[in-house]
Amino acid sequence: MHTPPATDPDDGPETTPAAGRRAPLASRVTAWLNDPEDPFWSRPAPTAAQRRNDVLAALGFLLVALLASVLVHSYAGLADGDEPWRFYLSTVLIVVPLALRRRFPLPVVVASSALFLGLTYASPTAALTLPFQGAYFAALYAAVAWSRDRQALWVAMSVVVGTMGLWLLGAFTVTNAYADFLTGLGDVDGPLPQLPSYAVFTLLVNAVYFGGAVLAGRASWRAALQQHRLAAQAQRIRQQSQEIARRAVVDERLRIARELHDVVAHHVSVIGIQAGAARKVLSRDPAAATTALRTIEASSRTAVGELRQLLGVLRAEGEDGPPGPGRGTSAAARRPDPGLADIPDLARLHADNGLAVDVRLVEDVPGDLDRIPPALGLSAFRCAQESLSNVIRHSTATTASVTLRTGRGPQGPWFELEVLDDGSARPGTAGTGFGLQGLRERVRLHGGEAEIGPRTGRPGWRVRTRCPLPPGGTGTGAAEPAVRAPVRAAVPDTGGSLRGSGA
Repeated sequence: MHTPPATDPDDGPETTPAAGRRAPLASRVTAWLNDPEDPFWSRPAPTAAQRRNDVLAALGFLLVALLASVLVHSYAGLADGDEPWRFYLSTVLIVVPLALRRRFPLPVVVASSALFLGLTYASPTAALTLPFQGAYFAALYAAVAWSRDRQALWVAMSVVVGTMGLWLLGAFTVTNAYADFLTGLGDVDGPLPQLPSYAVFTLLVNAVYFGGAVLAGRASWRAALQQHRLAAQAQRIRQQSQEIARRAVVDERLRIARELHDVVAHHVSVIGIQAGAARKVLSRDPAAATTALRTIEASSRTAVGELRQLLGVLRAEGEDGPPGPGRGTSAAARRPDPGLADIPDLARLHADNGLAVDVRLVEDVPGDLDRIPPALGLSAFRCAQESLSNVIRHSTATTASVTLRTGRGPQGPWFELEVLDDGSARPGTAGTGFGLQGLRERVRLHGGEAEIGPRTGRPGWRVRTRCPLPPGGTGTGAAEPAVRAPVRAAVPDTGGSLRGSGA
């Protein structure tokens, strides 16, 4: 493949062939003879079945050629000086190399060319028969169609065609063979001289003969290249499909991991806090201990229910047909995913655990929150759940606020969730960071951004997420009406650097 020569940086921008400089003649000829995009592609060697078929085809062609030779001998006879054994042997010798025409294309065409020249003198009658000419044409075609070394092919073809041209030239000039042949025909009354006319006719016939073999072989080679490209493209498509499926599985596993983390971390945190409170007041305030134990029982039941629901969905998605008895939870028995309408229940649950949560709504257009897409509502619920769980685990705060906002800006409508608390960091409660990482991933799935860090100018922590909405301001088909609570003004605030790592 031609590589443009390097240029000195001071000489200005390099001029490429596409920019006006044509490629060298050798490169252009090579591209035309083979393929412009991949001129040196190597065609795969013939298979065992193809090699076996070549042998059988050569045997069949040999039988047809011998039958044709017998018929020619019977109705036309042989040329003066020709003998039957040379006539039939010449036919056999020119056909036999075709048995290896696809396995060894270049040696076969070279051998066939030598046989063609030699046998023409050994048996002039055989050289004029159609099977003899057809066998040599097949050798030329196979060389162009099946040669795996394209450079060696065109060198060999140049030598073959050049040799044949010199042989014809010699026959017209040096040996006077064609002049003697025309003398036998006698004088002909035609518009052009007899010998030049026969020379031009012979030149045209040979041009069509050799050119047809080359063009037919070139077409076969390009068809094989196109088939190879289609097979490679199909393989790439299969690999890409497998990669897409693998990524879908990975994404689904990440989603499930986030759901499991949110469910388990939230309820286990509540259970741990209530268990500690029950232990401290068990001896002096049995009623308070009983209340804490009821909360533990409720949280554990809720956690088990949500886990059963999630695993039931996974089991049903992994089976064929509708779930039946013993095959997981049916679609009718599964509860819908939580959304914005469940945030008040989340707030009441934390209020029972000692964290007063104030839910606020700020809608740019009345009814915006009722039309939030269910997927975004689920993510907002999980973000609020993770944020409030972090307040219980990592903060001394006793109050928190959850604000749901909608609005419109230069980039279109948006939805915002903000969770604020007024506590300070609880010593010795550093987490793993997976909770905040999962929160950010949820927001990124919806094309939004998350701002997490301590509040500026006052104690506490803030989690604020903002996600874009469809052009109508909201999505369509929310699973149920969003939370209905008094609309209050949000507390303005600014974010700061990241605190701790979350659960």
